[in-house]
Amino acid sequence: MTAHDRPGRPPWWADSALYQVYPRSFADSNGDGVGDLDGVTAHLDYLHWLGVEALWLNPVMVSPMADHGYDVADPRDIDPLFGDLAALDRLVAAAHERGIKVTMDLVPNHTSSAHPWFAEALAAKPGSPERDRYFFRDGRGPDGELPPNNWVSVFGGPAWTRVSVPDGPGQWYLHLFDVSQPDLNWDNPEVFADFERTLRFWLDRGVDGFRIDVSHGMAKPAGLPDMPVTDVKLLAHQDDDPRFNRPGVHAIHRAIRSVMDDYPDAVSIGEVWVHDNAQFAEYLRPDELHLAFNFRLLQSDFDATEIRTAIDNSLAAVALVDATATWALENHDVERAVTRYGGGALGLDRARAMALVLLALPGAVFVYNGQELGLPNVELPDWALQDPVWERSGHTERGRDGCRVPMPWSGDAPAFGFSDTPNTWLPIPPQWAGLTVEQQRSEHTSTLSLYRQALAIRRSRTELSGSQIDWLDALPGMLVFRRGGLICALNAGDRPVDLPEGQLVLTSAPATEGVLPPNTAAWLV
Repeated sequence: MTAHDRPGRPPWWADSALYQVYPRSFADSNGDGVGDLDGVTAHLDYLHWLGVEALWLNPVMVSPMADHGYDVADPRDIDPLFGDLAALDRLVAAAHERGIKVTMDLVPNHTSSAHPWFAEALAAKPGSPERDRYFFRDGRGPDGELPPNNWVSVFGGPAWTRVSVPDGPGQWYLHLFDVSQPDLNWDNPEVFADFERTLRFWLDRGVDGFRIDVSHGMAKPAGLPDMPVTDVKLLAHQDDDPRFNRPGVHAIHRAIRSVMDDYPDAVSIGEVWVHDNAQFAEYLRPDELHLAFNFRLLQSDFDATEIRTAIDNSLAAVALVDATATWALENHDVERAVTRYGGGALGLDRARAMALVLLALPGAVFVYNGQELGLPNVELPDWALQDPVWERSGHTERGRDGCRVPMPWSGDAPAFGFSDTPNTWLPIPPQWAGLTVEQQRSEHTSTLSLYRQALAIRRSRTELSGSQIDWLDALPGMLVFRRGGLICALNAGDRPVDLPEGQLVLTSAPATEGVLPPNTAAWLV
């Protein structure tokens, strides 16, 4: 049944709980210490039991893995590290048998430097059609020894690298990310034509949609003007940064949507790091993306005012174009919530409380693998770090590896059932013995049980309905809202408070005698 067959009913993604699988860290089926597609397939019963309705797979296409798959050398094949096309087909079929959709990550802003196109560009002359697929430019200064402009990479260092030619230094090429990730020139029609082939290749195999990496990228300003400020935080940028969020990006999304509309049940989900609500909403107009991550909630401290402001902002942004909100507290690029909210028992209490806030909100909700276990960020030793940010920052930024440590499934020692080898691609802390899926499944008060109960209520109870929320009066440090017939109350203060009136359905920590402790949330009907 397609969206066109059910008039008046919202599409499947409009109120779904989606589970983000970082494949290399989810489950290893062949004992090489790296997770893979068959490992995901082997744990679909767990995901069905947990109660998620769709998966988002981080990139599994052919890649040298300089940026763990976001440097794609062949966008229409599976990297042997993760399996092959048959493994992907098995996963999609098995997921669909369980009523679980599968979405994949696509990377349109750049390719790997190992992509055949880039090899052709390096072998071609300046001004050639092969080079026009990327951004090759002559340098500035004597003999072109300076980069074409002052742009910096979001991973640190310059955004330009000079290529060598037989008779000396040559042109420079643009890479807003790693040196191995040259930016594509989306003004070249070959680029979209190839991307359309990629979209149709996966959709025709039964994939249910895509998360589109750096959806606010792709379009570059004419003339590539200098950045007004180059001293910018790594992995961050503002809305007026000439490297991102250029008006021309919307024509690209309209072209992508025209392809997606040939597959009425498929969803496109944008990674959109844009702060201004009006500019953010432009990506969600009816002929562009279906969903887009708004990261305000993820970036908020554990503070009632900040959390409420983030929720209000996100809902106001999508309301401008009558779109669906998209929520997350964690992903593969940010510190895990337990650590972000203070670490230890305090951070875990707060992360559990925020899980109930998250899952009470209207729209699409994403849970990152291991979030449902209350995993903290890991302080890895220097020798273990693999994120290109570590090298490109001159070992000043530790990067994102700490939130990507493999899942602990069972047992009392690493690799905790993730792999047959203890030598996993990132080391798993032995202290995680109490956090395994096996351990938490049997504990009614565990974080895993809390997520499962909340997801079941979200999916099945009619009280949790509607696309709006109403804020209710609350004491300072409190946050209380009603969605449909359900009330969500969060105590982000430092003293116990009285619960709102109603029947208690679920709490993130014990709440007795009508009192909600600090760092706790509750659902009531």
